[in-house]
Amino acid sequence: MYEDFFGLREKPFTILPDPSYLYMSAGHTKALTLLRYSIVGRQGFTVITGEIGSGKTTLINRLLEDLDDEVTVGLLNFTDPDAGELNEWIAMTFGLDYAGKSRVELYEDFISFLIAQYAQGKYTVLIVDEAQNLVIKGLEKVRMLSNVNAEKEHLLHLILVGQPELRDLLRAPDLEQFVQRVSVSYHLDRLSMRDSKAYIRHRVKVAGATDPLFSPQALRLLAEASQGVPRIINSLCDLALVYGYSAGKRLIDARIVKSVLKDRQQMGLQSPDVTPAPPPERGVSI
Repeated sequence: MYEDFFGLREKPFTILPDPSYLYMSAGHTKALTLLRYSIVGRQGFTVITGEIGSGKTTLINRLLEDLDDEVTVGLLNFTDPDAGELNEWIAMTFGLDYAGKSRVELYEDFISFLIAQYAQGKYTVLIVDEAQNLVIKGLEKVRMLSNVNAEKEHLLHLILVGQPELRDLLRAPDLEQFVQRVSVSYHLDRLSMRDSKAYIRHRVKVAGATDPLFSPQALRLLAEASQGVPRIINSLCDLALVYGYSAGKRLIDARIVKSVLKDRQQMGLQSPDVTPAPPPERGVSI
């Protein structure tokens, strides 16, 4: 709608997890490095947590782009809170036949698949997004699937990605054995004020802009209003561009951003309390 007006090839602030738009803050850089290390080093389980909209799924999509053919990846982004059909979902994720099979048959088929992948010199990785929905029963079921080893190596590497509730879940006494196998963990904080501004400039540049589209005052307001959450930044910036296009303004200033925030507040979509984003990201142990 507004792309040509602002000299853009495409919309820069879509909420889809496009890895080409990933802004590598210090936290995202560390998280991606740890993810790569956990796979290349064939470590134990990996857990990545972060606030809603912090860029976890985008980070995983970037990781998938980096992996070579020696790694067989299954991405499970739908998790059943009851974990009743988890074996079927995992089988489907790896392209295995699951229709009409019992849980025992599904388990045997999956173990055979892992062994066959290992025999071909491939490493199998299961990535579970929104893993906090698995609850204790589901996490224990996944742990049991990863118990098969070959010589000194695990046949299945598990990466759990989820919201902060996942950390709380892993502290449950029933998951002590699971947590003992977690060798890499990291928590993505919200973007700092500085990173929030850089994030906006980064996405605009990737979309093809040659001139600044947001004034310094507009960037500050957007960073504060979003509280450093990338998904909220995207929503606010996209609306600001629509408002600017409607008003014939090629530079988004503070007045346009305030108009966006005011309208969202009236709709109950924006908190009237605006606080600065927190400090830069830091690692958090489980």
